[in-house]
Amino acid sequence: MVKAEKKVVEKKPTEKKPKALQYYEAVGRRKTAVARVRLYISPTGTLKKGDMVVNSKPAFEYFPSVGEKNRFLEPLKLAESLDRFIVSIKILGGGKNGQLEAAILGLARALQKVDMGYRQILKENDLLTRDGRVRERRKVGTGGRARRKKQSPKR
Repeated sequence: MVKAEKKVVEKKPTEKKPKALQYYEAVGRRKTAVARVRLYISPTGTLKKGDMVVNSKPAFEYFPSVGEKNRFLEPLKLAESLDRFIVSIKILGGGKNGQLEAAILGLARALQKVDMGYRQILKENDLLTRDGRVRERRKVGTGGRARRKKQSPKR
């Protein structure tokens, strides 16, 4: 039997260039809503600095009321970064209010990653605190609600 010779090919070590950080990412949660927030530093595609997108819609179309807009912008206003970034948020689960609060927490956490100097301002305004309150599960024999007791018959 003839043995086949194996060819040994030496590979040149490829150096990976460290990628420049294109965005800062953070996650915010509230009830069952989860928001993935990205703060882009440089303009990408059709978006320019100051643009805010939530689930592929403009942020103010997704959160239309005045109160929602003000609460949404609060972390950016406190950090004086309204026109500094392109904000992209993907939100899953929950209702509108839970989604809004998840987005606010995610924004605050992302801003903190940008500059730790913002941490103090955001912390003082309770924007970095995760609200852990979640709907209590319904128990068996409570007549449809979590803590309600069934009415007992009088006779």
